[in-house]
Amino acid sequence: TEAKSGTFRHISHRLPTMTDTTEGDTSRSPRFTHWCALFVFSTIVLGAAVEAANNNGESGDPKTESNEKWSIVCAACTFAFCALVILMHFNAVTSLFIVGTKIEGLLCLVLAAFWSGLVAVVADSRHGLAVNEKGAVSNGNLYYFSWAGLICAVTLLTGYLRSAFQIDIQGELKTRSARLSVWTAHMAAAIVVMGSSTNIYKNDCVNAFVGDEFCRRTKLGIGLGAVGTFFALVVVFMKIYTSKAPFLLEGVFGGILVGSFAFGTAYITSEQGPGSPLGNLYYFTWGCFLSSFLLCSSLYDDYNAAKSMGRGDNNDLAMEEGNKADGAAEEDQI
Repeated sequence: TEAKSGTFRHISHRLPTMTDTTEGDTSRSPRFTHWCALFVFSTIVLGAAVEAANNNGESGDPKTESNEKWSIVCAACTFAFCALVILMHFNAVTSLFIVGTKIEGLLCLVLAAFWSGLVAVVADSRHGLAVNEKGAVSNGNLYYFSWAGLICAVTLLTGYLRSAFQIDIQGELKTRSARLSVWTAHMAAAIVVMGSSTNIYKNDCVNAFVGDEFCRRTKLGIGLGAVGTFFALVVVFMKIYTSKAPFLLEGVFGGILVGSFAFGTAYITSEQGPGSPLGNLYYFTWGCFLSSFLLCSSLYDDYNAAKSMGRGDNNDLAMEEGNKADGAAEEDQI
């Protein structure tokens, strides 16, 4: 009986439990869920791109047809790469060639570039793939899942850099300087606002004239995007190379931006504005307003914190002077 129980304990000790297997899989493939998500996004985008190309048929525009082919190729390549990587994760031998290796890093970089180009093509109103000539979303699957794929690809790349080279981009943005990540997001959103407004202006105010009011609001979008990009670029440059930017400069820029985009968002996204249809201009104009509001809120919090610290220092100084005075009075009495 003792021999049988010893054999049973030996066998049970060697058998892995479900918890051990899960922990082992998690440690071997920290980005496995991101690869699966990117695979799903690429599948949806591939089907939507093929459907959009079939619906458009022979448009007669060589650039539009080339962009349709480009979107299909990007989605197909992403689909193939993700499927291969996911299959390699299921085998202990093949996973050694992909998990945390330079091959995975190269694939993450290539996919991030692919999705950046894909979003630039499908979200361009001149080509009519995911948005129409007015900038409104005409193919929801192609538009929204292209952006989702881009975000997932960038997350994969940053996750690889963090695990392989201990480069924590998100942590660096937070610790490098206050509000650096918000300024970077505002700059990206402002670039999209400027580019989308420029495309709409070319289509509706140069090639075809819609109206004076519409074109004035479109020019406002171009101007706000340019100003927001310039302000954010200056602050980001100073924060990256000097680890800080003058608080007064941030305050002036933040105040100008929140006031400008508060007016511009209402002016651009209203019924007669170019950003009224749901598309890049609508979403990213609101994104610029929200990011500028967050900037001003953070600046106000820092100002109050600094003012409170100043009051605390003055109180401590006053207490020290009072204690010294009390001590001197006691000495005089003695």
